[in-house]
Amino acid sequence: MFKNKIIRYSTVAMIVAILAYFAIETFMPPSDIPGIEPTESLNRETYTRLLQDERAESQNWYRTSDDSPVLNKDGFEGLEFFGIDLSYRVVAKVRPYQGADKVFEVAYTDGTQDTYERYAYLDFELNGTPQTLLLLKHEGVLSLMWRDGTSGTTSYGGGRYLDFTTTDVKHGFIVLDFNKAYNPYCAFNPAYACPLPPAENTLKESIPAGEKYTAEK
Repeated sequence: MFKNKIIRYSTVAMIVAILAYFAIETFMPPSDIPGIEPTESLNRETYTRLLQDERAESQNWYRTSDDSPVLNKDGFEGLEFFGIDLSYRVVAKVRPYQGADKVFEVAYTDGTQDTYERYAYLDFELNGTPQTLLLLKHEGVLSLMWRDGTSGTTSYGGGRYLDFTTTDVKHGFIVLDFNKAYNPYCAFNPAYACPLPPAENTLKESIPAGEKYTAEK
């Protein structure tokens, strides 16, 4: 009996160790990926200043550019943002999509559709919780579109975006900086048709980072 218990406990311990190994391999990127600077090594003051400058440029573009989706620029109160939080800058593992159904139709806000490619799954941790999102490819651009716990409350209900190029993928990893998440044009002007996030890109957790959204503004 004693021997059987030892074997049983040893087996359980081995299974737990194997699961832990695969969790680490899947969601914990190495800290020395060429071309990717780990979040913990960033200078917070420099990072914050650069991001604030980017946000100021974006504000000015929405207010002044002829290409801005804002119709009433004189009455535009400006973009709103969540506070800058480096815990929402994560490194994700890029798992190329292996299914035969890579090509599929993405629905747009105006009821139309367009053809996209399922490019890869992105595995990462957010505040200690493993997450997976589907990365799409369209006309050479890699698009991450998702909804989370803020969608429809403090961020745009139709979801938010991050865009990349294939060169942003470094040795099977990519940086997801949710502080740079933005709202699509249709959030500001219903004349624009915007792609909707695939159903699987819906997170129960909130991502209070990047652009906020207030319909009245």
